[in-house]
Amino acid sequence: MEVLGRVIGWIFSFKVYLLLPVLFFIIALVSRMLLGKALLQSLKVGIGFAGVFLIFDAFLGIMHPAVSSMVQSRHLDFPVVDAGWPPLAAITWSSWIAPLIILLVLLVNILMLFLRWTRVFYIDIWNYWHFALIGSMLLSVGIPLPVALAGSLFSAIFVIKMSELTIPYVQKEAGITGVSISPLTVAGFAPWAIAMDGLIEKVPGLRRLSWNPSRSKGPWAVMGEPMIVGFFIGLLFGFLAAYELKEILEMAIKVAAIMFLLPHCGALIGEATGSISQAASDRMAPLFGGRSLAISMDTGFLMKNPSVIVTGMLLMPVSLALAFVLPGNKVLPAGDLPNLMSIFSVVALIAGGNVVRAVIIAVPVIISFLYIATALGPLITELAQKAGSLSGVSEASSLVVSSFTDGGNPLRFWIFELFRGNVAALLFSIPLVFMLVYAFKKTKQLSGMK
Repeated sequence: MEVLGRVIGWIFSFKVYLLLPVLFFIIALVSRMLLGKALLQSLKVGIGFAGVFLIFDAFLGIMHPAVSSMVQSRHLDFPVVDAGWPPLAAITWSSWIAPLIILLVLLVNILMLFLRWTRVFYIDIWNYWHFALIGSMLLSVGIPLPVALAGSLFSAIFVIKMSELTIPYVQKEAGITGVSISPLTVAGFAPWAIAMDGLIEKVPGLRRLSWNPSRSKGPWAVMGEPMIVGFFIGLLFGFLAAYELKEILEMAIKVAAIMFLLPHCGALIGEATGSISQAASDRMAPLFGGRSLAISMDTGFLMKNPSVIVTGMLLMPVSLALAFVLPGNKVLPAGDLPNLMSIFSVVALIAGGNVVRAVIIAVPVIISFLYIATALGPLITELAQKAGSLSGVSEASSLVVSSFTDGGNPLRFWIFELFRGNVAALLFSIPLVFMLVYAFKKTKQLSGMK
């Protein structure tokens, strides 16, 4: 186990933009793609993801100080710090079962493919840590090892099936065939989004509210451009942060620049993944009874879609407003704010690019983020202290940390409570089953229309 842990730890020490090009290059060669084309397309995946990560880091570097200044200048009291996903990743990799879970999840996915339980090849191994985190958290609260492992594997199987739901929506809205959305924190919202989209469609008046930046026409269509939306969001955050006029304008231009650059990186990833996934699907189909397979990817390839970007941008001030007014909330979104573009990308696709509908669907999820992140703050802090991997969180520290989107994720929280034996979590499974049945039925209808 120690040797396995070192090997897997060494592999995961590489960034996703280093791992994915290698994996895609191997897949491309196995799919009999020409060497030169395989190399070029694989490099595009790596370069695109590197660009997305650089842009998100720059965005966080702009937004985090603004939110901190907002808290200080307006004397706000939010005792739980939104540190983003790093403390959760640190907790995961400090647990001895993480390597075992990652290996088991890979084997389970292969088994599901051969048994025809899925058509998704979950290649995004960098995001396997989401499954391992559940096992680590269960162990930390005294749950026996077999149950903790079962919780992690259950989450993996569930998310792989949810990833499968996203295939026709990715094809319809992003124009990419044979690719699905991978992360637990994104694909996990597919059934909720499909069910809510169906519900809104039945509400007179509400179903007519529509704004799709990609399809807007007329003199006001330019207002849907991501960089225009980014400019005004930058102005708003600069004002709320009590910046000087010069700083407000600088922030607005920087955010607009980020929103201009991001789609170019997304387009690069989308072009490359579409090409390789199609070749892989054609090559591997005979091995799986003629079924077309899909490669599951992180959301970087969707960052070219204006509706995805604009939805995420608009949800940033919405999240702050909800944090201010919700009673009992102790978390102010900061470290995870830029992540909203990724988290709700699946919602934007399922809403057909309708930003108004996507925001409506997302608001209840954001509310759950805030309350769950608040509730799990003490546990996350305790585990981060034990991991010793988060600066400023020692055994003697009074700092309480959490994660707005990752720590507050309702799917992970439900699975965590379910395998702890929480009766409320078990009862919640009943409406979830109905939601899943509806989601798979709607997705099958959409697939049949192609």
